[in-house]
Amino acid sequence: MSKYNKANDLEITDELIKEHGLKPGEYKNILTILGRKPTFVELGIFSAMWSEHCSYKHSKPTLKKFPHKGKFVIQGPGENAGIIDTGTDLAVAFKIESHNHPSAVEPFQGAATGVGGILRDIFTMGARPVAGLDSLRFGNPESMNTQRLMSGVVKGIAFYGNCMGVPTVAGETVFEDSYEDNCLVNAMTIGIVEKKKIIKAKASGLGNSVMYIGALTGRDGIHGATFASAELSEETAENRSSVQVADPFMEKLLLEATLELIDKKIMVGIQDMGAAGLTSSSTEMAFRGGVGIELDMDKVPKREKGMNAYEIMLSESQERMLLVAKKGREKQVEKILNKWGLHASVIGKVIKKPNVIIIEKGVVVADIPVYPLTDSNHPLFPLKKQKGVKPAYLKDIDIELDDVRIPEDLEAVLKKLMACPNIASKSNIWEQYDHMVQTNTVILPGSDAAVIDVKDRDFMISTAVDCNGRYVYLDPFKGGKIAMAESARNVSCSGAEPVAFTNCLNFGNPEDPEIFWQFEKAVEGMCDAAKALKTPVISGNVSFYNEGPGGAIYPTPVVGMVGYITGKEKRYAKQYFKDNNDVIVLLGQTKNEIGASEYLKVVHGIIKGPVPDIDMKKEIAVQKTCRQGIKKGIIKSAHDTSKGGLAVALAECCITGTLHGDKPIGAFIELQSDLRLDALLFGETQSRIIVTVDRANLPALRKIAAKNRIAASEIGKTGGNRLMINTDWASKKNCEKINILLDELIELWSKGVNKYV
Repeated sequence: MSKYNKANDLEITDELIKEHGLKPGEYKNILTILGRKPTFVELGIFSAMWSEHCSYKHSKPTLKKFPHKGKFVIQGPGENAGIIDTGTDLAVAFKIESHNHPSAVEPFQGAATGVGGILRDIFTMGARPVAGLDSLRFGNPESMNTQRLMSGVVKGIAFYGNCMGVPTVAGETVFEDSYEDNCLVNAMTIGIVEKKKIIKAKASGLGNSVMYIGALTGRDGIHGATFASAELSEETAENRSSVQVADPFMEKLLLEATLELIDKKIMVGIQDMGAAGLTSSSTEMAFRGGVGIELDMDKVPKREKGMNAYEIMLSESQERMLLVAKKGREKQVEKILNKWGLHASVIGKVIKKPNVIIIEKGVVVADIPVYPLTDSNHPLFPLKKQKGVKPAYLKDIDIELDDVRIPEDLEAVLKKLMACPNIASKSNIWEQYDHMVQTNTVILPGSDAAVIDVKDRDFMISTAVDCNGRYVYLDPFKGGKIAMAESARNVSCSGAEPVAFTNCLNFGNPEDPEIFWQFEKAVEGMCDAAKALKTPVISGNVSFYNEGPGGAIYPTPVVGMVGYITGKEKRYAKQYFKDNNDVIVLLGQTKNEIGASEYLKVVHGIIKGPVPDIDMKKEIAVQKTCRQGIKKGIIKSAHDTSKGGLAVALAECCITGTLHGDKPIGAFIELQSDLRLDALLFGETQSRIIVTVDRANLPALRKIAAKNRIAASEIGKTGGNRLMINTDWASKKNCEKINILLDELIELWSKGVNKYV
């Protein structure tokens, strides 16, 4: 028997209000809105819709700072997913979302249902999913907890994506101690839609039927939204009912049925039953249409006996959709669903009164105005006007360069970095994903960005996800800016022009003023970069309360960038060296910077700043030079320098082709600089890209760089079976600092993390 079996008879006590995560002031607002005490069902609905996960009550004022408009934007934030134009009859829909807390409790199901949810957000817009990406964060890979979480999460992502026939084409996996208790699992999906078939999550047409399609409703996931709006603890971790159960085979049928419904033009709106399930889908669709919705709980398809209105409205069972059918077309909806082996049930109707009305056994158990539930501009909506305070830890967070000893054996440093978790190969992770299904993947995982071909059209889609949480922790403003710049840079390295982005903003408890300051500053940095890049945000997700017994995670605003490669030639570049005897050129300049670097952490055991500087004008010029060189057929390969600096980036250029069956190609490098040797080789100066060209094309590349006013320095040539780096430093004598066989680099790099997966 359910603990909510006598739900409507429960007395609303202070303890019950607290259990639902509602503050005293919020409950007072509920009394004002209703003019009476809420029923238990109404309390549950308010709890879900006013949870941080659904309401964004702490973040909405800050999120308004992001640029949302641009020449490519068809649909910005506020729908299931954002949509951008392609200049053809097609458009591209994409979004990223988190499933952090569920994955920390049940890693397989948490990750799988996260993928399922973001897929539904895409196909409810009328788009067919064509690519998935993931951004993962775990603790120390040597810990048993991390290995348990990582194994379950990776299997969950692979299970759902592979069964759905959607390729997982790119991503990132990062290891830091701050994620030990609270892993991050962010899933992104990209879809393609004909512009004329775009549909939105809106209810309209008085008397139109509200229909339920997909899987049956069970008790899994009840209060999932509330669970995601609290810090992880032993008590919350035990709430396993908050984690849903995945069925990708059901979702595949639902995808095909939904796209056919849209094609037949027999409905006016559709929405995924995601966070807060039937509650959020019904209230949000009603709000967008300026109408109300009446639902009959006795008509909702259920897989468990004895379920009541409270459980039905708050269940987050997966693979379910709510739609509004055009009047008289209900039988057609049912026929299409039956064709795909699914059921469609009329469970309610659109009404004029802008309320959500819930009926159970002929009795009204909830009657709530829609606007204060969903509209952040409503005076009784619990929007928080939080003020941040600069964290105390930032008072002594920067190093002095002179206090850091330069290691004598720089080759040993490179070896150590190549084997460290954040740089080493993650092939054992992404090889579990099917990245070739649909046969559109042009650049596979293991390069700076993935590229998806759009057949029979003169464009391809490039995409990457990026964020360095350590940077954001040490300097939220710069860190946010760099997350934007790096994601755009990775897309530019493929030859694509960045067009728009989605984000997943992962932070700790926003009620902590220091955490909220991190959030504000990171968003400000991202906004600065987004405006400079002319890349608006079109969708996204905020995930707060990412904390455990060990404290908050590093602030991690993940950026999912999308760009286009245009033209009949569809020219693109991969990150690894393509041919012997090519000239290696560094676009951009290196500075005396080692703060916040992987080198500083791995070799010296220091996690301190200053975070590398970034000049967006130079960043844009470097990216533009790279794109123009690729489009003109001059640049053969392009790879940005990030974690591990120049030496690591060069090593990756030499060896990462082996991931795709190509032979490794060595390099002979000569660097002339008065910089510290560790900064020169391992510093993480921004706005740098390593490219290769045929010597005959070097003058043409230099001409492009000069026009864009950036440095283009010849630093070596490709060939051989070694990476050799010579430097000409203070002594002014040519001295060899690194001379290592590629086979040794490959062995170190391949075993670093793969042994734990």
